[in-house]
Amino acid sequence: MSSEPMATAAPVAVHPPLSLYIHIPWCVRKCPYCDFNSHALRDPGVPEAAYLTALLEDLEPDLGFVGGRPIRTVFIGGGTPSLMSGDFYFRLFERLRQTLTFAEEAEITLEANPGTVDQGRFRDFRQAGINRLSIGIQSFDPEQLRVLGRIHDRAAAHRAAEAARLAGFDNFNLDLMHGLPQQTPDQARADLREALAHQPPHLSWYQLTLEPNTEFYSRPPPLPDDDRLWQIYQAGSALLRDHGFSDYEVSAWSQPGRASRHNLNYWTFGDYLALGAGAHGKVSLADGRILRYWKTRQPEAYLKRIGSRTAGSEPIQPEERALEFMMNALRLKNGVDEDLFTERTGLPLSSVAVQLEQLRNEDLLVDGRLQATDLGQRYLNSLLERFL
Repeated sequence: MSSEPMATAAPVAVHPPLSLYIHIPWCVRKCPYCDFNSHALRDPGVPEAAYLTALLEDLEPDLGFVGGRPIRTVFIGGGTPSLMSGDFYFRLFERLRQTLTFAEEAEITLEANPGTVDQGRFRDFRQAGINRLSIGIQSFDPEQLRVLGRIHDRAAAHRAAEAARLAGFDNFNLDLMHGLPQQTPDQARADLREALAHQPPHLSWYQLTLEPNTEFYSRPPPLPDDDRLWQIYQAGSALLRDHGFSDYEVSAWSQPGRASRHNLNYWTFGDYLALGAGAHGKVSLADGRILRYWKTRQPEAYLKRIGSRTAGSEPIQPEERALEFMMNALRLKNGVDEDLFTERTGLPLSSVAVQLEQLRNEDLLVDGRLQATDLGQRYLNSLLERFL
């Protein structure tokens, strides 16, 4: 690993907030649009005991990254984390709390598939210490669910949302896609209306994209064209705003005070530890390096590895940090304070002064803050290219 040239970047003065990402790699069936590290489950089922042992062993080499910081948020993603039992998570967090300090009222989110949960399982998750759910519905339309390869139907989606509330979760997210095959604005609004009937505090409403190494990429379905996509977005956005939601991030909508704190840590270039097969982390080190690292991807190899399960790491070089920071911070509707740039990257704001001036002159960034204008949000990719 090459060392960073310290002449252009200083160690971050204050270490960023620290989160924890935990990856559960198994799912019932791989969806045709999914490019995440997920693997269809085979008999004899989920190896809960072995995976628990592997996760706890995996944590040991990463403890040097903590630097005395409390864990402020946890996100358990997948795959399908709701395949694991409540007892698995109870034992996992019991052990994690013996090693790590958790902030008071830490946000702990678990992704759940409506086809794998019931009220009893949600209640078990809550007793294990999980206090937020993200339920992957994607659509309430039966035909779209079939095309998307989901294992649940419309009724199961509604049951999952109802079960979350009955189990005591007042903080939960519903995941929905738009821009689905041959979708119309009216159909997209219908999906949103069904979700809104459950009064979720948070909605992830994001466009279906064709990612490499997926079934949809090799055999693309008929997706709406750009004009239709814009109509869908405008129609859905108006409906969500009418119901008191604000789009605090490109694809995330929340009621006041209910933004995902874990995602906010990502978008503000915070640090996060990585546990689990294929998990990725980012940490700021005392010597000035900012490091990305990742874990062994294949579940079987992860389970059998002795010692460190870290598959690789690389520093974010000073010349890369401006783009990395802006790619995250400018996703936020309200952006971030200018001071955060230096605080999180170790670079002076003057290192991007030319780009900032040009973008403000073109009405793509607001004055005095790292925040895209409405026009800048619409052309965000082009805006970010200025920081290459």
